[in-house]
Amino acid sequence: MKIVKFLNDYKHHLITTPYVIAEAGVNHEGSMDIAKRLIDEAAEGGAQAIKFQTYRADTIASKDSPFYWDITKEPTRSQHELFKKYDKFWKKEYEELKVYCDKAGIEFMSTPFDVESAIFLNDLMSVFKISSSDITNFNFIELQCSFGKPIILSTGASNLWEVQEAVDIIEKHGNKLCLMHCVLNYPTPNKNANLGMIWDLKQKFPQHVPGYSDHTLPQSMEVIHSSVLLGAAVIEKHFTHDKSLPGNDHYHAMDKSDLKEFWRRWSFTEELLGSFKLEALKDEEPARKNARRSLVAARDIPAGKIIEASDLTWKRPAHGISAKFYNDLIGKKALVHINDDDVLKWKMFN
Repeated sequence: MKIVKFLNDYKHHLITTPYVIAEAGVNHEGSMDIAKRLIDEAAEGGAQAIKFQTYRADTIASKDSPFYWDITKEPTRSQHELFKKYDKFWKKEYEELKVYCDKAGIEFMSTPFDVESAIFLNDLMSVFKISSSDITNFNFIELQCSFGKPIILSTGASNLWEVQEAVDIIEKHGNKLCLMHCVLNYPTPNKNANLGMIWDLKQKFPQHVPGYSDHTLPQSMEVIHSSVLLGAAVIEKHFTHDKSLPGNDHYHAMDKSDLKEFWRRWSFTEELLGSFKLEALKDEEPARKNARRSLVAARDIPAGKIIEASDLTWKRPAHGISAKFYNDLIGKKALVHINDDDVLKWKMFN
């Protein structure tokens, strides 16, 4: 299912089978072969979309841009220097990757980080993903809204009023919107995941689709699983072909095995969730008939007797007059002799 259809079909009052975006980012490290491998493995793992990141180091960060990640995992201390390592792909490469995604049966996305990339990516994507880092970059938000496509906005490191300011801009343009809870903490310790904030987004912005962009270690994929149960309908998590590789976005990424494990667990959860409409099941019919109570004679009742409370009790099965009619039966006349412990039927009374 394409993301546009998913967002349009989303039902706010239900827990939804999520739309999963495998965030490849720059884990291709400048290799088209690795990028295509990531596409194939994301599709194999069951992701509906794969997303890259499109930027030039010189337009995304100044030379004086300090790190904000775990330098024991990624020792580079300058954002500009780190981005310079991976800014090898541009329009031609992403056009090729878009074609490859179409053949692999997975939706292509990429987050633009400058005006030029936003313009050429518009021809390749059905949705724009805005990074948490651009939530206060109002002109850039305006530009991406101007294309008239749905917006997925991450809300990492933001206060509610900052999210509201960005939402106001997007609502002014009328774009469909998904708000992603996100924590800009690489990696995010479980204690900082704060999945409860998904509830706050749902309460404060009930008209928009809730989502979750995750930076915790994959472990058993419990964080992602829990986020969906809390209402996240769109999931984004970094994706790699090898979690042991050095670099900022490999060690907290999921791989195809993690993704398959998530779907295995979600399939079981979905079976447990079942229907969201309260009604008796067909398989419960024997219990309805045999475990519920009927009115039963508490003693012998001679024909002609007016029924009193002391004549009645209630017992299983529910083959006779329902116990809910206890008060209605009092005052009726017995038409036949009724033995102690008989299940009562309406035809026994006037």
